[in-house]
Amino acid sequence: MSNSPMTPGIAPARLDADQIAQNFDDLHAPYDGHEAMVAADRCYFCHDAPCITACPTEIDIPLFIRQIQTGTPDAAAKTILSQNILGGMCARVCPTETLCEEACVREMAEGKPVEIGRLQRYATDTLMEKGVHPFTRAAATGKTVAVVGAGPAGLACAHRLAMKGHDVVIYDAKPKPGGLNEFGIAAYKSTDEFAAREVDWLMQIGGITLELGKALGDGLSLSDLRADFDAVFLGIGLGGVNALHAEGDERDGVGDAVSFIADLRQADDLTKLPVGRNVVVIGGGMTAVDAAVQSKLLGAENVTIAYRRGRENMSASQYEQDLAASKGVRIVTHAQPVAIHGNGAAGEVEFEYTTSENGGLKGTGETFRLSADQVFKAIGQTLEGDVEGLTLDKGKIKVTDAGRTSQGGVWAGGDCAMGGDDLTVTAVAEGRDAAEDMHKALMA
Repeated sequence: MSNSPMTPGIAPARLDADQIAQNFDDLHAPYDGHEAMVAADRCYFCHDAPCITACPTEIDIPLFIRQIQTGTPDAAAKTILSQNILGGMCARVCPTETLCEEACVREMAEGKPVEIGRLQRYATDTLMEKGVHPFTRAAATGKTVAVVGAGPAGLACAHRLAMKGHDVVIYDAKPKPGGLNEFGIAAYKSTDEFAAREVDWLMQIGGITLELGKALGDGLSLSDLRADFDAVFLGIGLGGVNALHAEGDERDGVGDAVSFIADLRQADDLTKLPVGRNVVVIGGGMTAVDAAVQSKLLGAENVTIAYRRGRENMSASQYEQDLAASKGVRIVTHAQPVAIHGNGAAGEVEFEYTTSENGGLKGTGETFRLSADQVFKAIGQTLEGDVEGLTLDKGKIKVTDAGRTSQGGVWAGGDCAMGGDDLTVTAVAEGRDAAEDMHKALMA
């Protein structure tokens, strides 16, 4: 996609630096000590707490909240991090409103849950700001493991393996580690370069070497890794972008939302990042919301999310949908793209109204157009990279048990593997659990 200021309608500096800074400030201000104590006081400290079951990493939530309440946030952080080593980022980006907080007894009784995510952030930030790493390595085992992918699954796997005494090499295709935490999360959810700081903190465990600029099929082969290491974990994510299959999708101004978010996250000066006057985002997930909201925050005048099914089918949570609406983003449902019109560059997107029939989707024949000088595709991603004979299931690596693939000595987890919810917290759980299974296999 051409984001050049010469592309009609796409230009940088629609807002001044002060307004941009204000727009991209922390979405949720962190608690101070007193606020955390007051929030912790609302917890009932349930026996068999439903919030624990609702957390993919099964953090003992009542325990860590009790530890905050008793004035020991460092202990609370260790409780969190023992289950979720990326608990700081998850506190910022997890859809807690549909996970732990939705299951909170306070939510069910009063309609206002304990703010578990913000309490988790308070505890982990308190510990990390001290530069303290609460875990130490076990004695060296002499075993070596290759982890491909420095995203949440790979990092969680590598950290747990290093704790067990194994030597780990993490490979990643990008110039920086972090995966979607670094390149794919909205900037207002992860401020002050938190993703990079969290990786640096995680690496304090020792025993982990990071090698960047290497990917399967480009500097790495699975067969060589299997020969050179005692075990391999694949956390390569989904690098490809699904095709739009609409006429004119090659026009200037048409691109994918993932790349737009990555460019935004890595930009040194957001006033220099070009954005359209009329932006249309096609899709219904978290990526679509992140791209749409950030377009609005950069100064786009009209931003629309267009989704082919109903709101109830959107994978973006109701909270995320409401956030988009609060920022002035319009959401249009039951609309599938037919064509992108324009003279060289995008000018309009033509949609056809849809209806659901017996679980399927059917076009009605009725169409409409939206002005659009910038169009972002947020319609899902596909597996990229040479997985050399691994069995796939619906375009992802097939796994059994704790991430075991069809090849001995190779595990996988995160977005590239079948199952899961394509969430940071789920990826962390899968990387952690794979590491535990790998350790048992290595020490057998």
